[in-house]
Amino acid sequence: MNEIGDEYRDFYQKLRERIRIRMGEKKGRFSEYLMAAPDLFHLLVRLLRDRQVPLEHKALLGFAIAYFISPFDLIPESLVGPIGYLDDVALAAFVLNRLINRIDPEIVERHWAGDGDVIDLIRRIVALADQMLGSGMVKRLKDLMETSIGKK
Repeated sequence: MNEIGDEYRDFYQKLRERIRIRMGEKKGRFSEYLMAAPDLFHLLVRLLRDRQVPLEHKALLGFAIAYFISPFDLIPESLVGPIGYLDDVALAAFVLNRLINRIDPEIVERHWAGDGDVIDLIRRIVALADQMLGSGMVKRLKDLMETSIGKK
């Protein structure tokens, strides 16, 4: 984590602690994905700083990071608790899935600090996004992502 700025490190640590405390011992259907939120955030930041990631993909990475940090999103954490991070996790997975389909996936794997296979995790989240959020919310997230990079 030495390579990321203090503001991101602070956000990463606070996010990890907030999710851990609020989740407690509860194990829900999507707990694994909620617990991956801080590691996905960390991955987005590391990829944004990687010189091997083409500039054209960095705008989308920056958008996903800003979405994580912003208190204004589709499912506000302040109102619903840790479940509110599901939209952040889904958006991160959509952005990362797009990235691994356009660059060498090894670049993504190299920066993964979480447990398990990051490519598998990303694909599982993308496949489950409708169940996690509902198809209407997934469409809104995808539209938001496409609009943010001017592809709409």
